[in-house]
Amino acid sequence: MFARYLASQGGSTAIEFALISIPFVALLFAIFESALMFFMGDVLSTATSDAARLIRTGEAKASGMSAAQFKDTVCAGMYNLVDCQGHLYVDVQAYTSFNTYTPTSPVDSHGNIAATHFTAGEANQIVVVRSFYDWPIYFDFLAASTSGLTDGRVLIGSVVAFRTEPFPW
Repeated sequence: MFARYLASQGGSTAIEFALISIPFVALLFAIFESALMFFMGDVLSTATSDAARLIRTGEAKASGMSAAQFKDTVCAGMYNLVDCQGHLYVDVQAYTSFNTYTPTSPVDSHGNIAATHFTAGEANQIVVVRSFYDWPIYFDFLAASTSGLTDGRVLIGSVVAFRTEPFPW
């Protein structure tokens, strides 16, 4: 009876499928998650560029726009696809020239998002607008372990640097 059990071929296809399907489904979900992350990166980049135009043309300065209002403008460009209020960080700083800008990490030494600033800038001044969204990772295990954030999320970022127009106000 034991020899008959070992010689039996019934169910081997189901077992082979079970062994192959688990990594296949995990890889498939990782591909979908990566594609969604790249799509949201493009949406964030477009929203940041559109909101930065308000600073470049002087509209933000003229209306007295606050950091929260500017963040809301970036969020509006993301079409409510994500939770902007809890996970979007916007940093706007003005510089006297492009040479005085020194890139800094948005993540502090403890793995948290560093403090952000908001300076609308004056006429003919260099302004750097950086926006970051901390994106949750579920299936991309390599990125989750190397993200630098404490909760295993990764940052999707967008940077726009420009000289403001010579607005008269």
